[in-house]
Amino acid sequence: MDELHLDIIIDHLRRESQVDVNIGSPQVACRETITRRHKQDFTHKRQSGGTCQFARVKIMFEPIADSADFVFESRIAGGALHGEYIAGVEKGLRSILSSGPLAGFPMIGVKAVLMDGAFHDADSSALAFEIAGRACFREAAPRLGVQLLEPIMKVEVMTSATHVGNVVAELHSRRGQILSREIRGVVVVVNATVPLRNMSKLEDVLRSCSNGQARLNASYAGYIPVPLPPGDGDPPAAMAIA
Repeated sequence: MDELHLDIIIDHLRRESQVDVNIGSPQVACRETITRRHKQDFTHKRQSGGTCQFARVKIMFEPIADSADFVFESRIAGGALHGEYIAGVEKGLRSILSSGPLAGFPMIGVKAVLMDGAFHDADSSALAFEIAGRACFREAAPRLGVQLLEPIMKVEVMTSATHVGNVVAELHSRRGQILSREIRGVVVVVNATVPLRNMSKLEDVLRSCSNGQARLNASYAGYIPVPLPPGDGDPPAAMAIA
């Protein structure tokens, strides 16, 4: 759950289980999303030996910032596609969105609307439409403005007025955004957000720069876009593991 729990587990492995382990910094689980709307028309045709596959789909992809889930909707009218074919498209999309095109992180905040489609009486199958769904997103991805997201934490730091400057400076050095400061009796409470990747040993450092007077509470706050270096365009995949 936090760094203290990690330290306890590592100590247990080394002292009680006699396991020699190499310890690195905790890795942050990022996410990917899209920022632009785009309609993609894709036709899947394949012939292997005597077996043919055919499936055509037209899908509108759009961002949904207020939802972390993938939303699938079918607007196929009048039974133009069998239900199993529509389910195949959804299955294909869900499978490819589990690993985003930018850095391989799961995708969130994506809505896919199946606008139209076509099938062949002999050559179409649920599998063919599953493949078409995956390939349709793959072709659309370069036009969707795929963006890398990182988790952020909401932090509350309680310290004396004497050490508020040191606390704020440390939070800023970790890309923290100060939300508010308030006085509660003899302490000052600093509310801020800090990227999770920059939270390592934060509590220890705050105690050190406040003569042991600072106390930290942290909770998950959501995801925000990873900032790009000045002058860069779309974020490179390498940023995901920086």
